Amino acid sequence: MEKNLKKRILTSIVLFLFLFFAFINNFVLGYLLMIISIFSVLEFVKMMKIFLKNNIALQLLSNFVFIFYIFCFSTIILTFSFSLSTKMLFFLILLICIASDIGGFVFGKTFKGPKLTKISPNKTISGVAGSLIFSSGLAIILIYLFNKSFDLNVAVIGLITSFGCQTGDLFFSLLKRKSSLKDTGNFLPGHGGILDRIDGILIGIPVGFFSLLVIY
Repeated sequence: MEKNLKKRILTSIVLFLFLFFAFINNFVLGYLLMIISIFSVLEFVKMMKIFLKNNIALQLLSNFVFIFYIFCFSTIILTFSFSLSTKMLFFLILLICIASDIGGFVFGKTFKGPKLTKISPNKTISGVAGSLIFSSGLAIILIYLFNKSFDLNVAVIGLITSFGCQTGDLFFSLLKRKSSLKDTGNFLPGHGGILDRIDGILIGIPVGFFSLLVIY
């Protein structure tokens, strides 16, 4: 367990470095999005091949929908990233998604307690609380740093983003459970596959960005 945690931390540090370079350089962002898209599609197709092995038509439809979603997701982020202000907002929501994941991990491991659902045995009610606290707290801090105004209502953006992240996480956990897979892959030491890392982000960023536009 301790060895796996060390791998997880080291991998997280490397990922944060990639995010930093992606933020300051759109070419790096483009290549990063391309790599993420390719691996996540491959991992999703592998899951669907197991989960829907007896229904080829639904398997193909699911793969098409996911590929289309990933293409739109990556294209929109890259397109809007040519505007610095919009790019900062996207990365702001991304950091809130990451905070939600970290909060869930820290609170879940620290306080443990009742399980949230059978879909994902590692998810606890305390982990959900940690996700909401971390994401809403970071949202307040980041918005303050972004425009120098302190607004507690911004916490709602963090809460909505966190709910989006956790919904995405649970959805892909269900698919993994139905496919009898622990992880979608092993590309990221300590984390599993690319899809294991971005499952919540795929829902969290669109939901969070929309809530940011509506609320703020």
